[in-house]
Amino acid sequence: MQNFIKQTFASLVGSVLGLFIFFGLGTTGLLLLLFAASRDMGPQVKDKSMLVFDLSMKITDGEPSSSQLLQKTLSGDEQEQMSLRAVLDSLEKARRDQRIVGIYLDATRTSQADTAGFATFKEIRQALEKFRAGGKKVVAYGMDWGEREYYLSSVADTIVLNPLGAMEINGLSSQPLFLTGALQKYGIGVQVVRVGKFKGAVEPFVLTKLSPENRQQTQKLLNDVWAEWRYAVGKSRKITPVKLQAIADNQAFLQADQAKANGLVDKIGYFDQVVADLKRLTDSDKDEKSFKQISINEYSQVSDKLLDRKRDSKNKIAVVYAEGEIVDGLGDEGDIGGDRFARIFRRLRQDKDVKAIVLRINSPGGSATAAEVMQREVRLTREVKPVVVSMGDFAASGGYWIASDSNRIFAEPNTITGSIGVFGILFNAEKLASNNGVTWDTVKTARYADSQTLSRPKTPDELALYQRSVNKIYSLFLDKVAQGRKIPEAKVAEIAQGRVWSGTAAKQIGLVDEIGGLDAAIAYAAGQAKLGKDWQLQEYPQFGTLGERLFGRTPEEARTALKLDETQLKLPEPLITELQKLQAEISILQKLNDPQGVYARLPFNLKIE
Repeated sequence: MQNFIKQTFASLVGSVLGLFIFFGLGTTGLLLLLFAASRDMGPQVKDKSMLVFDLSMKITDGEPSSSQLLQKTLSGDEQEQMSLRAVLDSLEKARRDQRIVGIYLDATRTSQADTAGFATFKEIRQALEKFRAGGKKVVAYGMDWGEREYYLSSVADTIVLNPLGAMEINGLSSQPLFLTGALQKYGIGVQVVRVGKFKGAVEPFVLTKLSPENRQQTQKLLNDVWAEWRYAVGKSRKITPVKLQAIADNQAFLQADQAKANGLVDKIGYFDQVVADLKRLTDSDKDEKSFKQISINEYSQVSDKLLDRKRDSKNKIAVVYAEGEIVDGLGDEGDIGGDRFARIFRRLRQDKDVKAIVLRINSPGGSATAAEVMQREVRLTREVKPVVVSMGDFAASGGYWIASDSNRIFAEPNTITGSIGVFGILFNAEKLASNNGVTWDTVKTARYADSQTLSRPKTPDELALYQRSVNKIYSLFLDKVAQGRKIPEAKVAEIAQGRVWSGTAAKQIGLVDEIGGLDAAIAYAAGQAKLGKDWQLQEYPQFGTLGERLFGRTPEEARTALKLDETQLKLPEPLITELQKLQAEISILQKLNDPQGVYARLPFNLKIE
């Protein structure tokens, strides 16, 4: 309820202020605003500066909309945020910039950070390796390193750990939460229909532990991601994967001296000692409080016309970000609305200046209906111009559905993909109501007229109807993959069943074409369109009018979003109160708005730690 009020308030503010700007602002005022926004207020970079990269920063695929920034301000969230594209561009720009002598990786605030996944970090890691290969220094300092942040920090020339600091090198794990007992306690009935023995998305609602099939696929996925971690870190630190495994198995939590003895860090030191070293590296005045520096967020605003993607050209390569849950309709902030996505692709398909499209997917899936709407637009667009997919941390289930008909699919080794399967979840409140003295009675004109009710469980005949719908959509899913990937349907059926795969495994079985990141996909798209270096990058979604740029949606869309919020599934208040700690998992239920109640989605709480 608290999130709903916050989102509603932000949407209302956006809508009201948007209307004010549309109708209440004179032409002169509008021109002044546009002039002020266009003035060159770029940051200044001192000679021999260090680029400071705070590893606690939140990294997303697309740029945050203005309404997201407004909500962030209202909530008091102080965590910095950048898009992956901005990070990669800044690192490449810094590599070429003679004023930048190195990068300082600040790992002092990572313990509570909401950061990106391993696939996103893989792309950043490669950019850092390229930066270091150019002869510039990379220095990392931290207090409490885990595998995720150390995955990036291990690239550094010098890694310094605080004397009282520690490192957690104990392998990767996934600990899904199961709500079955709580739902039973409060009288919430759950029935499921699904296809795919590995489709673990429904298990938190009907089981109390992982099924053998889900345990098997999760173990294989973790093994693949862990193998990539040991290989990459080991190569940078000159430590064998076997030794890293021994550290994880036998030490797990290393104090500073143990970390140094095992070659995981180069020095043990305090922050002031690191600053003193960086002062010497940057030729900073000894009397200065710190070394010459500029944050990567600020540096991203420094103009650089040398980057190919910044040059002016009539030939455009569009990068479309599909990030978040796939939902029916327009969707809310952070969602992939099927209708909104379809509009973007239709517009790009008709734009003669757009020569190729890169679809960046970072999604666990969601509404099967919305995924089909989106996949149709990808197919139609591919007939006109190249469509290349770049997979981020997740591109699974519905996320894979929309990728399957592209010209080529790129993924990182530690991307999570596949999960070709569908399911439906049917809740009822019969026991909850009975326990609280609530009853229903029914009058109807046909046998199945009340089949959508929450007052009772579904009958066997009703479940058969739902199962028929799920089977049909699963068959459609298999057919889409078979046609798009040119894989025999029997083979697709064998590798489907809702099973998740790492990017490495997905390439081996034909679900992915190449291992590579967003830049590799963009380069391939440029080659397919025969553009050479004569192209310019454009990113979508874009916010066209001033009101949309400021608040992320038109007033009409804001009103639509409010209606969606009001009609989304609400769990009983006692259950919400009891399960507040599980709010992140429960909130996913609010995204389940498929008109047929059928979903193609990853396991709800698959999280690698």
